[in-house]
Amino acid sequence: MHRRLKRKALERTDSPRINTRCRLASEAKRANMNILTFTQLFPNALQPVSGIFIYQRILHFSRRPGNEVKVVAPVPFIPRWLPSHSREIYKHIPEHEIIGGLAVDYPRYPHLPSVVMSAHGFLMFLGCYRLVAKLHRERRFDCIDSHFIYPDGFAAVLLGKMLGIPVFCSARGTDITLYPSFRLIRPLIRWTLRRAAGIIAVSNSLKESMVNLGVPAEKIRVIGNGVDLKRFAPMDRGEARRQLGLPEDSRMIVSVAGLHPHKGHQILISALDEIRRQFPSLRLYVLGEGPYRPALQRLIAEKNLQEHVFLKGSRSNEELKFWYNAADLSCLSSAREGWPNVLLESLSCGTPVLATRVGGVPEVITSPELGLMVERSIQAIAEGLKTALRKSWNRDALVRYARMRTWDDVAAEMERYLAQCL
Repeated sequence: MHRRLKRKALERTDSPRINTRCRLASEAKRANMNILTFTQLFPNALQPVSGIFIYQRILHFSRRPGNEVKVVAPVPFIPRWLPSHSREIYKHIPEHEIIGGLAVDYPRYPHLPSVVMSAHGFLMFLGCYRLVAKLHRERRFDCIDSHFIYPDGFAAVLLGKMLGIPVFCSARGTDITLYPSFRLIRPLIRWTLRRAAGIIAVSNSLKESMVNLGVPAEKIRVIGNGVDLKRFAPMDRGEARRQLGLPEDSRMIVSVAGLHPHKGHQILISALDEIRRQFPSLRLYVLGEGPYRPALQRLIAEKNLQEHVFLKGSRSNEELKFWYNAADLSCLSSAREGWPNVLLESLSCGTPVLATRVGGVPEVITSPELGLMVERSIQAIAEGLKTALRKSWNRDALVRYARMRTWDDVAAEMERYLAQCL
């Protein structure tokens, strides 16, 4: 059966219905848009902040009159007998949930450590085909809204070819900034981009990267992320620190990012070590989890920074508001980014940011009055920290700027784009 499905899918890749380029329609909007959102990056009971940016966009899209959304979030199938501590959580994710009013299915697809990455997209397609076909028979989707070009977008395009549904792929960051450098993955990404009915990039930098992969610029629409103004709002700094049990008389930096080498916490910690004598009460709180924790713990111990740097682990999206408000400064020292939500979230709370000049960061930090951009080096970040901590920031101006880009705005842009294309 699997061979037959693969042959049929590849035979239908030149379907004129699917490969017809998006045409601008009249200004009249299409009513009752019914879409399937397809992505691994979506919250579940055990991973409530996974893909929160995708959840926000599709949730606000679903709230617009006439729109209906169904979510399919594939989960790797890990046999219970296979030892896999890092992926143990996948064994316990439910098969179906209601998340914020959205119905979400979590079908399993074969995923073994010995299987090369270039097979993941097709395995995901196989694991989801029957469910998606069943859902399509029941509700007839107008399109598939896929997030992350590979493997998610690749699998979604195969599904679209098999079922006659146009597929729109959203590029998020690593799928374009890193994966095309993998020799076996690059052609699969290009295949996906060529055969998608339309492409959304969350930043102009990602659009440029996809154009360099051979995608026509007119096929790509840039729709950046937004911010949840109800969740991220300014409050008294002292009150925020009391809520978190933090000292009220210290200088405080917060960094919200997973513990991975490319997020650059090791550089930020070393930069803090360079300036701590000038700011003796300075504290850095790192909010995130990941495999790089042991290395960061060793670095903190080597530099004797146990009283200055604190790895607080992953925190709920609701709790982040208190951390941003408690901080004097929010930092992001990544090597690569798509559109980092943490910047707008911090600004929406009235907290300035210091970030490395990568990816979509310059598209968010458009003025030195909002934050500082620096090169990704210990010395540059150390100098940036000193400047930012001594600068007097206009919190009201930061909040006003962040409020110009809400998730309602993002959903409206997405709706217009899909309506024009369909």
